[in-house]
Amino acid sequence: MGDNRLCSNGHASNLASLKAPSPSQIIAVREGMGLTQSEAASLVHSVLRSWQQWEAGDRKMKPAVWELFCLKCGVMQLAKVHKRT
Repeated sequence: MGDNRLCSNGHASNLASLKAPSPSQIIAVREGMGLTQSEAASLVHSVLRSWQQWEAGDRKMKPAVWELFCLKCGVMQLAKVHKRT
């Protein structure tokens, strides 16, 4: 059956293709949205220390958290991992 599911926009999402973002990607999106680290952490129901560790590269952000952050920010970078049906 695979791991394809339909997103709310009607596109199939291959969940296996989501990857953890690099620290530079995390920083670029956060700064591009004009958010502090604390505000960004709050958006994904996390604590400031975790956010700091993701940006420093000390921990990898889980793909689901990255997806949630991008969706809440309205960032279209996720289009690269979503395939049209």
